Amino acid sequence: MVETLFVNSVSKNFAVNDEPLKRLFSLLVPGYKQKTEEFRALDDVSVSLEAGQTLGIVGRNGAGKSTLLQLICGTLKPSSGSISIQGRVAALLELGAGFNEDFTGRENIYLNAAIYGLKRREVDARINEIIEFAEIGEFIDRPVRVYSSGMFVRLAFSIIAHVDADVLVIDEALAVGDALFSQKCMRFLDEFKKTGSIIFVSHDSGAVSQLCDKALWLHRGKVMLEGDAKRVTEAYLEFLYSELQGDIHVGSADAVDYEKAADSWHDPREELLLSSKYRNDIEILPFDTEVSSFGTGLVHVTDCCLRDERGRKMSVVFGGSMVELEVVMDTQSELNNFIVGFLLKDKRGQVLFGDNSLLFKPEGYRVSANGRYVARLKFLMPYLAQGEYVVSLGIASGTQADHVQHCWIHDALVFSCQSSHIIHGLFGTPVVGFTLEAVDKTV
Repeated sequence: MVETLFVNSVSKNFAVNDEPLKRLFSLLVPGYKQKTEEFRALDDVSVSLEAGQTLGIVGRNGAGKSTLLQLICGTLKPSSGSISIQGRVAALLELGAGFNEDFTGRENIYLNAAIYGLKRREVDARINEIIEFAEIGEFIDRPVRVYSSGMFVRLAFSIIAHVDADVLVIDEALAVGDALFSQKCMRFLDEFKKTGSIIFVSHDSGAVSQLCDKALWLHRGKVMLEGDAKRVTEAYLEFLYSELQGDIHVGSADAVDYEKAADSWHDPREELLLSSKYRNDIEILPFDTEVSSFGTGLVHVTDCCLRDERGRKMSVVFGGSMVELEVVMDTQSELNNFIVGFLLKDKRGQVLFGDNSLLFKPEGYRVSANGRYVARLKFLMPYLAQGEYVVSLGIASGTQADHVQHCWIHDALVFSCQSSHIIHGLFGTPVVGFTLEAVDKTV
């Protein structure tokens, strides 16, 4: 594959002057800059991106994400290292960047397109498509100073979507758009990925794992991890909890022989009398006792499985059937406001659905020290499209908005869906009824 981006050992320093007079001296007095303090926003960052790939960049505020994007776009120059890019780069960084507030939306289209190297006749040929994509109506001929942040995003994204870019750079801008336009942009990005490369910054790790092939995690200007988007975003999630709680440790679930001998796996396919090409077979791998987890360590998950309505542990479940997620836990300490929850994700880490015990008892439950507890969450398994899925478990105490994570397991259960009738969408729900009746057209 051809590399469209290569960032090689890039660092970026900014001069820090606390007093206005010092800032003036740094500009007027030769050599005075050497006496000023420097802040290193990026420290020896390297990353590459191949044609057709999407790179997600995650990190807390102040991690250096926006600085890196500005270096890639050429609005800043690195203090050391080098950046090489093949092709045209179009960026959506700060709202209003590159816009003249006194110009109308239409005039700003020509201005921005010219910045990206398009000739006027090229803009003339596609301006109707740009205006239609932006969906801002009559505001296209009004000064952009009267635009809302959402209208800014609509117009700015529409422009970069039509300048024949090879690399798109997007920095959190879609967060201010409405849901319908955001979905429209995501569909465009999915199509753009077939021919171009995308650099995407977001605090939403789910969006990064869904959209991106690889991810880069920055922290205080340094690279913490680079690689598969799912692996990087999961590690970043662990880090966020550790920063919040300060007592996170990463480990493995303890191996126990909980009902292992007597509790054999049940395959419901044995009871099927008739086969169907629409049958949604979802195979379930057994819980891995060595699976990685993180949390305070006050709770250990010793087993996790799905059971049918007769209480039998299943190795295969059918989409559309009622199932019960069973979680067996050992507690090391007395805990109040106890919460057990799960998320079902696809192989890219996108959350399809999930819930927790607060639905049934908003104040949470209470558990004692050195106890064993079995939690069961019953739900209707939806029809899944062909592919691989995982169930992530979260055991915490507190509230929905403010809680301490005692045990989080990314891949507690692994599903593999071999056959499905789902063609559109992420998953399907069972339709429980259908009617068709003739009515009098004259009524």
